[in-house]
Parts: sequence; C-alpha cells; structure tokens
Amino acid sequence: MTTRVAIVGGTGKLGAIIRDAVEAEPAFEVAGVLSSRSELSELDGADLVVDASTPAVSIDVVRAAIERGINVLVGTSGWSAERIALVRPLVEAAGTGAVFIPNFSIGSVLGSALAAAAAPFFPSIEIVEAHRETKIDSPSGTAVRTAELIAAARETVGPVESPHVDQRARGQQVASVPIHSLRRPGVVARQETILSGAGESLTIVHDTVEPAQAYGPGIRLALAAARDASGVIVGLDSLIDIGIGGRAAPADVRPVDEGGVPGQVARATGV
Repeated sequence: MTTRVAIVGGTGKLGAIIRDAVEAEPAFEVAGVLSSRSELSELDGADLVVDASTPAVSIDVVRAAIERGINVLVGTSGWSAERIALVRPLVEAAGTGAVFIPNFSIGSVLGSALAAAAAPFFPSIEIVEAHRETKIDSPSGTAVRTAELIAAARETVGPVESPHVDQRARGQQVASVPIHSLRRPGVVARQETILSGAGESLTIVHDTVEPAQAYGPGIRLALAAARDASGVIVGLDSLIDIGIGGRAAPADVRPVDEGGVPGQVARATGV
C-alpha cells in the first residue's frame, strides 16, 4: 500500500528536496504540499506528515499531526531535547510516532557521533556552525544535537570547561557547550567541533556541499522509519549503525548517484 505524504514547508529549499525524494520512492506518494502559512486542516487524509516548515510553525504542525493520529517526520530546526520532551507524552497518549531529524546528512551524523566519542577525553569543547544568511534560527538544530550528545557522553566526567561564558561574545551555551553561529552568503552548511586539552586539539569538520545529494539517503531512511514509528525517535543515529555503539543499518539503505560530485565533505584534523 502506498503511503500518502503531506509535506508542510514543501515550497522551501529543504521541502523541495524532500518532495523529490518522496516522489522517487515507489512506496510513497505526495498527497499535499503545504506552505508554512497553509491551513493545517489540509493534513486530513495523509498517512504521514513531513514537517520542513519554520521553528515557529513546527510545534503546531506536530500537534496537528498527533491530534489526527498521523505519524510525523520533523526536519525543522529548533527542536531541543527540552522541546521534544514536551510533545513526548502527547505522542505516547495518541499511540502515534514522531521522528525528529536535526540533519538528514549521514556525514553530519557521523561528525556528531565522533565528537561525542571524543568528548570525555577533552576538557574544553566548542562548536562553530555556519549556514547561509537565509537561515532564520540559531544555533542550528545540528549544533544543538551535537552539544546534547557531547553532554550525555560526559555524564561521568562533568560539563565542559567554558571560561567567561557570561560574556556575550563567548557564544550561546547548550548543555554547557558554547556554540557560535555564522550566517553568511556563500555557504550551505558547515560545522566545526573543536575539542581541546593539554598540549593538543582535535577539530571535527563537516561541510555540506550539495544538499540534495547529501540529504537524499537520510531522507529515505527517515521516511521509512517515520511511517512505521511508535513513540519518539531522535536523530539518524537512532536508525543506523554508525560503528560507534550504534544499531544495525536497515537493509534498504542504498547510495545515490552523485554524478562525480560528492554531496558532502567531512574531515577530522589533529593539531
């Protein structure tokens, strides 16, 4: 049976990429494309809601899906662990599923996982993230997720060392990790996690070069997971085995033809 998908924010950049991914999947079909200003009654009749709207609208989209008993896949930024905790009881009470994906890029997920794995070994950790000037929220959802994973990994050793964080120029703290956000033309998405200790530092960098190619595999994974989800799932790292204490990758994971141009570039450097 084909899954009918309603895409909120389907007229935006990410929404267009998701729409193309849905249309390319035989088991899914686009049932409706809504803008962030559309009436949410247009979700009626969908089997799955995909939210690629704005942080201000996203909470209403998620609630509307839950109220209708429809599973929802959220790709919109702004969903911190605290915000997700607010809707978890609603999802459980409704018996539906909600999948929150801060970043559909598998390379980005690997970068965050590597940062979390290294986090207990370095007392000082900061994140610098950059997106195009049209991104309306900061810090990015990916940076927030990375900081939360770092904090969880450091549970036994305590929060990171962040001197002078009372000064605004020191960035915004998320789970004790300072995050610095750049919004400028000429960049798609870039994140640096800088881990420092006595006499050395480790920098983990992820660059998104071509979004459609970078996000495609992750979107397909998330669509399948969201269709069958029960309860709340957060992050692509919950769906795939990334080789760092993860779970097995689903059998239907398949690469995309990048036409000789990689969609993303990730690297780790030691200094």
